Amino acid sequence: MNIYDGHVHTPYCPHGSKDEFRAYVEQAIQLGMSGLTFTEHAPLPDGFIDPTPEKDSGMELQSLESYITQIENLKCEYKDDLVIRTGLEVDYIEGFEQETHRFLDQFGPYLDDSILSVHFLKTPSGYHCMDYSPDVFGHLLTVLGSVEALYALYYRTLHKSIEAKLGQYKPKRIGHISLVMKFQHKYPNRHLAKKEILQTLDQIANQKLQLDYNSSGVMKPLCREPYPPDWIIEEAMKREVQLVYGSDAHRAKDLGQGFEQLKKEAPLSQP
Repeated sequence: MNIYDGHVHTPYCPHGSKDEFRAYVEQAIQLGMSGLTFTEHAPLPDGFIDPTPEKDSGMELQSLESYITQIENLKCEYKDDLVIRTGLEVDYIEGFEQETHRFLDQFGPYLDDSILSVHFLKTPSGYHCMDYSPDVFGHLLTVLGSVEALYALYYRTLHKSIEAKLGQYKPKRIGHISLVMKFQHKYPNRHLAKKEILQTLDQIANQKLQLDYNSSGVMKPLCREPYPPDWIIEEAMKREVQLVYGSDAHRAKDLGQGFEQLKKEAPLSQP
């Protein structure tokens, strides 16, 4: 498995496992990977209240220096065995662009690579972590009125994330652009937002951004396909969008998960 994994979580993830960095690195070497980027969920912006029950969507700000230092040490230790990059998965949260800009200005110089993702949606009743659980997704359907309206809001928010002015350290890769399909086998959308998805790919191509080709959806029982699925990848390939494989591993043994279900013709790039 001579691949690069550009989306890997760590023991600093409040909702993940406590597998140590070294466990991920050793697993990557055992699998024959060429490298990986650690992309822990960045601290949430100042003033934003995490709507999840456990308030565990992002790492603590006070842990960030230690996180970066540990990865830098691993780079030195494993320099002959594996490419290791320091990264973050940064949330785009509508209304908190300035706070995110300031955060990236401060910590961006220490990052080699990063991902910009949408997990939180802003609605008239407040913010919701869309992918937290089927129940939260179902509540959002009640708030918004239909699954079509939820998809539309997700892609409007994703469009805003791509266009957002977040400074010179804005992430260059857009995370799991079909995350809204995580619970599709429970909440099917018969009028898939194809127009909005193609517009998203056009935006990504025009800005020469990379796309997170995320295999974790394969492992989700109500999704059972990559983020994004084959037809979106085919459209991305037409637009010559660079694809970076991401396992979205939250445990060391998750590295490489779902890789065999990715489109075999898809050319994969390194960050």
